[in-house]
Amino acid sequence: MRLRIFTEPQQGADYATLFRVAKTTEESGFDAFFRSDHYLKMGSATGLPGPSDAWITLAGIARDTTRIRLGTLMTAATFRLPGPLAIEVANVDDMSGGRVDLGLGAGWYEREHHVYGIPFPSLKDRFDRFEEQLRIITGLWDTPEGETFSFVGKHYQLSDNPGLPKPRSRPPIIVGGSGARRTPTLAARYADEFNVGFSSVERTKEVFDRLRTICKTEGRSRELHLSTAQVACCGRDEAEVKRRAEAIGRDPAEMRENGLAGTPSEVIEKIGRFADIGCSRVYLQMLDLSDLAHLELIAADVLPKV
Repeated sequence: MRLRIFTEPQQGADYATLFRVAKTTEESGFDAFFRSDHYLKMGSATGLPGPSDAWITLAGIARDTTRIRLGTLMTAATFRLPGPLAIEVANVDDMSGGRVDLGLGAGWYEREHHVYGIPFPSLKDRFDRFEEQLRIITGLWDTPEGETFSFVGKHYQLSDNPGLPKPRSRPPIIVGGSGARRTPTLAARYADEFNVGFSSVERTKEVFDRLRTICKTEGRSRELHLSTAQVACCGRDEAEVKRRAEAIGRDPAEMRENGLAGTPSEVIEKIGRFADIGCSRVYLQMLDLSDLAHLELIAADVLPKV
């Protein structure tokens, strides 16, 4: 099982804070550092110091880390044109020495689109754009050097694109969600990893089972990694669990029900339940980015046992 640290900087984190978390992630032995790709805080406060761009911050972190993988859960297809996005991700992959994963989704947070003047089409149109972006980005990366890539879709048209720059190594594509049809179908066709976020073990198993059926229908033979994202709240004793839950505005009992919460042994047990249904990667959503001791505790008392 690979444990990956997942952050939500739009809730309030500057680059220095993100970098400290990324360095602790690497030094503590975790597999990867991921961040959301959002431009607006969820909730009523302003989210000081304000948003940061996912791929710009990952570029900076790429230059000052050496081992951990870096990526997004999830970049919204509404935010960027597919050609420039393929370039951005390939650039960061090169800067990291080939350690980048691209999590890509249809986009969902309507308010941030309105606030920043980003078009927010209907759900159908967003998924149509999402699929075209998956086809274009993978097509550009897979185009042999010396050849060109062209594409004519409803939303995007490319003509004789050289498919450059190439990433160091083909970045894995992550698709996520719990939709019944389009999301798992797109994962079966284009993704290297499928993620179900913030759902129970039982609900996650239902989604995975549906995905497996669709993979058979689509004739997919290559491996598709399965993963989950869960809010983390681990403490050495009940007092520490309570303190960490209260710091992020949550109740310990609710956290145990809806996240990875409790003592290290409780967290290990629940990770094991996700492993039993096929998960090979768990994204630990860390909501208090000032609490580096939280990462160190999980690294010391959970990571070696999963």
